[in-house]
Amino acid sequence: MKECRIIIMGFGAVGQGIARAISLKKAMIKQDYGVELKVVAAADSSSSAICQEGLDEMMLVHIKNSEGRLSAYRDCGTNMSGLDVLDAVEYDLLMEATPTNIETAEPALSLTLKAFEQGKDVVTSNKGHLALKFSEVTQAAEDNGVEFKYEASVGGAMPIINFTRDTLSSCGIESIVGILNGTTNYILSRMTSEGSSYDITLKESQELGIAETNPTQDVEGIDAACKTVILANSLLGIDATYDDVEVEGISNITSQAIELAKKDGYLIKLIAEVSPKNLKVAPRLVKMGSSYDVSGTLNMATIKTDLAGEITVMGLGAGSLETASAMLTDVISILKTKY
Repeated sequence: MKECRIIIMGFGAVGQGIARAISLKKAMIKQDYGVELKVVAAADSSSSAICQEGLDEMMLVHIKNSEGRLSAYRDCGTNMSGLDVLDAVEYDLLMEATPTNIETAEPALSLTLKAFEQGKDVVTSNKGHLALKFSEVTQAAEDNGVEFKYEASVGGAMPIINFTRDTLSSCGIESIVGILNGTTNYILSRMTSEGSSYDITLKESQELGIAETNPTQDVEGIDAACKTVILANSLLGIDATYDDVEVEGISNITSQAIELAKKDGYLIKLIAEVSPKNLKVAPRLVKMGSSYDVSGTLNMATIKTDLAGEITVMGLGAGSLETASAMLTDVISILKTKY
């Protein structure tokens, strides 16, 4: 039986979702693809659990939630983290789920490049290194002859990168327009349905855990702009970075503006546009009942093609297990190719 030895780097919501997803699906993967997934290390920002014979995925989740540190994993816990973990254990695949850093792209950039240099495949949910240094990172993967997958970096569980590349492979992609941030869509949906103010709705979203304690990346359009860059590079072949995107968030949207739009049959949504002429994230008016009329944390995108016309995809744009599902799909894709 072939093995795929995995390191999970970053053990917040997404990292824990990865562990849960592997626990739930490893028997199916073993049966269907003849490969046994084995988590040999997991690391948070200050500690890790490392075991060449394999760690129990659900035990990792339990320890992280009960103790707060992976070093509490009996007989396997260490105070090692980051790049040192990549040197401490034999592995085949890095599943990288550290927080997005739009200023320096770290630690994702260094972790990813080091894994490539070690000849290892990488699956990531991170947006920072892709938004700032897409060409450099993807070229490094190619130079080292390894697989690099990042479906989960755009839209969580919404299928778009692999779907467009594989299912729409006969088509030229002319543009992509959509809602790429679940937090802002939730806030605007609540403001529309309840007539509440931005400040009150944001506070409620934070209490529900939908918006972060520091919501800047979401509400100021930064997260959606990062995703715009990734789609521009990966699907339209546009050599762009974050600085090439025109960005406006939703913090200035008032309940009065939303009510005026509703009277005319429109909604206000944070829309990302990806095209050769325009890389932009900004609030826009969209028709009620159109494909852009989605509520809650849903993401959607309309892909305009030369042969197949317009195709719209939709899915949950956030969530621990939902995002992990996209990462595990990338893992399976690598298993099909290499194992």
